[in-house]
Amino acid sequence: MDSAKKPSQAKWMTVGTIGLLFFIFGFVTWLNGILIPYLKISCELNHFESYLVAFSFYVAYVIMAVPSSWLLKRTGLKMGMMLGLFVMAGGALFFIPAALTRTYALFLSGLFIMGTGLAILQTAANPYITMLGPIESAAQRISIMGICNKSAGVIATYLFGVMALKDGDALLASLRTMGEVQKAAALNELAARVIIPYIGMAGILVMVGIMLKVSGLPEIDPNVENTGEDGKFYNSKTSIFQFPYLLLGVLAIFCDVGLEIIAGDTIISYGLSRGIPISLAKHFTSFTMIACIMGYTIGVIAIPRYISQSKALRVCAVLGIILTASAVVSPKLMSVVFIALLGMANSLIWPSVWPLAIEGLGRFTRIGSSLLIMGNLGGALLPLLYGRLADVINPQLAYLIVIPCYFYILYYAMEGHKVGKRVKALAETA
Repeated sequence: MDSAKKPSQAKWMTVGTIGLLFFIFGFVTWLNGILIPYLKISCELNHFESYLVAFSFYVAYVIMAVPSSWLLKRTGLKMGMMLGLFVMAGGALFFIPAALTRTYALFLSGLFIMGTGLAILQTAANPYITMLGPIESAAQRISIMGICNKSAGVIATYLFGVMALKDGDALLASLRTMGEVQKAAALNELAARVIIPYIGMAGILVMVGIMLKVSGLPEIDPNVENTGEDGKFYNSKTSIFQFPYLLLGVLAIFCDVGLEIIAGDTIISYGLSRGIPISLAKHFTSFTMIACIMGYTIGVIAIPRYISQSKALRVCAVLGIILTASAVVSPKLMSVVFIALLGMANSLIWPSVWPLAIEGLGRFTRIGSSLLIMGNLGGALLPLLYGRLADVINPQLAYLIVIPCYFYILYYAMEGHKVGKRVKALAETA
């Protein structure tokens, strides 16, 4: 009996280890939600300029995703995850000179380096957790990872909000009456508040990387674990571009990440634009994360026992359309509630798209994963577009840009994930 328990215990220890990595993803990623208004104040930026935070972070995924695939081919998934953590630590240290000089370009450089590390880490970790069990239950495992990710987001935004914007309302009011010299001194003090948190983050990332190196995490070979139901058919492919369901999935990930970042990273600035005080608005990203966690919990319980991955995707798309329309026509505080609830609509998109898009890629799994990671470009471009529309029109109507994205997610859930698949025996294709 003890020997029978060992494989199960080992599997859950592996899930727990990967869960820690997704916790780190979330902690680093969702700090951007509070960094945007923080840097907007400390570096004196407009909406568009402040959303370069998300752009610099996510454009790294596009530039570095394919090189990450080449790196992982040489190092394996486990070693690649460790290297990704070390690169992220280097990016965190960039915040020291950035804060000391209050130079926005240095902040953006640090974010780009951290995004590079995350590109390596995610190109390895997402296929790893997908292939750790049956493909039809992958969304369940990724939902567990999502709970780790968004829980970290709640903690990160709360802690950083307390440390960096604890007196935000009083500071904003006093900045309006200060002279230039006094104002510069106050903004320098504000910028310096990130130094200790990011030094601590760099240290933790290095320690987790070392822990990963000495852990018993098993290596997974995608060539063996992800050959699809008709291995001969899939193995006959000679190019990644012969998998149209994957390419359509890349666009779905593009939409998904843009949706997630708009819901999580713009909500604080949107609240401030509607006259809500910083003391309340600084917690809004946490509310979005809590809504995400609720959605992930539903996914863990329901997929695949009660609902397939593709049907979960359909529900998310329809819910997103309804919530966005409600946010655009509602009064200020109620509209914030609907934007926060978009976290629930977005929660199961990534967990459902990923296994539907990566199924059966076999020897193309690494490059397919890197293409999906490149879909993170949506997190760079769509918030910038939102920021531009917020400046030109108004921050509330700018949310209309997400509705076409939800319609595309609905298409992928209904038809897109089937295009080019030989075997459609799984429940997701029903």
